[in-house]
Amino acid sequence: MSALEPLQPAVLSAVATALRATTEALAQAVGGGATLAPDWSPFEWRIALASAALHGASGLLAGTPRWQAPQLWTDFLTQQRAAIAAHVSRGQELLGQIDAAARRTGLPLMALKGSALYAAGLYASGERPMADLDLLVAEVDTEACARLLTALGYERAWTTWKHTVFESRAQIASDPRALGEGAGHPLKVEVHTTLREVLPVRAVDLTALARCPPPAPGISTYPSDELRLLHVLLHAAGAMIHRGLRLVHLVDIARLVRPLTLPNWERLFATVKDTADPSLWWTYPPLQLADRYFNCVPAEILARLERACPWPLRRAYRRRRLTDVSLSALWISAFPGIEWSHSPMEMATYAARRLVPSRETRGLRATFANAIPEVHGGSWSQTSQAQRMLRWLLQRQPRQETLQPVRAALALPGL
Repeated sequence: MSALEPLQPAVLSAVATALRATTEALAQAVGGGATLAPDWSPFEWRIALASAALHGASGLLAGTPRWQAPQLWTDFLTQQRAAIAAHVSRGQELLGQIDAAARRTGLPLMALKGSALYAAGLYASGERPMADLDLLVAEVDTEACARLLTALGYERAWTTWKHTVFESRAQIASDPRALGEGAGHPLKVEVHTTLREVLPVRAVDLTALARCPPPAPGISTYPSDELRLLHVLLHAAGAMIHRGLRLVHLVDIARLVRPLTLPNWERLFATVKDTADPSLWWTYPPLQLADRYFNCVPAEILARLERACPWPLRRAYRRRRLTDVSLSALWISAFPGIEWSHSPMEMATYAARRLVPSRETRGLRATFANAIPEVHGGSWSQTSQAQRMLRWLLQRQPRQETLQPVRAALALPGL
């Protein structure tokens, strides 16, 4: 099968159905709610491999549950856990090098997301993939950070409103068509100047909470447990809007919130009381989903956040599942996440941006598609906006980043 060879509509429909079934089963398994192996066909077991890869869940599934599953499945999970452990070790080594260089040059940096969660002891070796290092730097220090990374063999690859991505000049790119994590996959560094998401028009910004007190030179971590949780929730909310949430994001949330007592929650609410929007309306959807699979949020906390959440969003997430807001949703959506809008005007603004994308958006599409066509769109990424709309109206269009692991799983020998 060619990396970009079209799949027949009947096959795509079967893939869409199997992705939903396997993703939900794996989420239940990671949450401890499924101990018996599913009665899946060989095709469904292959799609389950793709689901595990899409959701960063292979390392977690390698530990539990102990299903009597096909050898291809158990071998894949074992290999993935070892590859994740090796890749994370490389990431921690790089983080140490950046820390030492930052201390020498007097540059304050903050480690975010995966590396911070590992540093806090939330994951054992090989459980959680870490594809890149996320660092927060003050706006005035961005060029100093770029010079530091350049000296370590990294160069600026592209910039979005959210971060600047640096890639190693020395690493040899791995096969983008491979399934899952690889010990030798390139390590990217994503440099942020804000802790900010646009949901989908209204911006939520936590940056001010990270700057008091100012960090010392070198790599620090979140100044409080409350900010760490808030940033993980905000990152998940941003991913949900574009249907890019992963099961591992819900595991992050569950492991952070499960130990919290009601006084801990009150401290979290106090953390944001002086911010522009202290309601935390955007935390309800990710917490609701995490609680659905992991039963980890006190009912009174969910009820409080539900009341702060706009009614259309609250209503939608009473029934949403992981599959609905992740890459396991196969078909391209015209306006994903529009229910996060707070008003008809916000809905119209978001719809207009989707229908007429900005020059920056079009440029990034081309950058990603040219770099890794197997993952970022194939022929779809090369079409004009008008052609995209016409094709979408005539027939459902699959997401290429979802199909890439599906193709890789179907191409594996065995079963």
